[in-house]
Amino acid sequence: MFQPAARKTQASSAFQMLELIFHAAVRNIRKSHGNAVVGLLMSIIQSLLMVLIFYVMLTLLGGRSIAIRGDFMLYIMSGVFLFMTHTKTLQAVASSDGPTSTMMKHAPMNTIVAISSAALGALYQQVLSAGVILFFYNTLFARITIDQPIPTIGVFLIAWASGIAIGVVFKAATPWQPEFFGIATTVYARANMIASGKMFVANTMPTSTLVFFDWNPLFHTIDQARGFIFLNYNPHYSSISYPLIVTVIVLLLGLMGEHYTRKYASASWGAGR
Repeated sequence: MFQPAARKTQASSAFQMLELIFHAAVRNIRKSHGNAVVGLLMSIIQSLLMVLIFYVMLTLLGGRSIAIRGDFMLYIMSGVFLFMTHTKTLQAVASSDGPTSTMMKHAPMNTIVAISSAALGALYQQVLSAGVILFFYNTLFARITIDQPIPTIGVFLIAWASGIAIGVVFKAATPWQPEFFGIATTVYARANMIASGKMFVANTMPTSTLVFFDWNPLFHTIDQARGFIFLNYNPHYSSISYPLIVTVIVLLLGLMGEHYTRKYASASWGAGR
């Protein structure tokens, strides 16, 4: 009680912030289901079902003929895993605790911690899902060979980062009009089922069709990832710099919007709705 308070250094403050983000990330993962193990299994099953659905759909529609020469299942998984990581991260960040949340009443908590923990929680779930599915596929069905694994991981992280950036924009805008931006977040996520281009190969698409996908950073990310995964594929119509530039710009705009919203947000905003 009478002991002098220890002075905090920048290093100790940084470690305290990291510890807080870690515990908040664990909370975000656990709140998806009462049982943490079941919650993680549900995430794995969701990714597995998405892979199987696209496998059946592309097989029935003759998608094998336009796929990249190599393992067809790996071609499907490369698109699904990046799509799921981007979408789940976006939704987690957009729905993370805002400035009027009860969690913000605790002094160490702030919106940056909420965003970081939501993003890390989503990344953990998607890395676990991808790792488990790839492990069992490699063990039970066919040996997986990734041409350039390190750049592939880097592109995977770009898909995650772009999900954070767009999620922050939706998070900043949602308190001003929750109904509209809640629907907009869902529409964007559903539109990416097609707009992400995970069912197509960019090199085989005609120019008239390519313009409908070229605006989407996730389309570039998936196509570049396949260039690193498959030895026989060299992307000609996508760029690794485009999603990076878009991610940085959108993230800066989102953080500015979030800062502005935090200054004016009030718990009474939703009273009249």
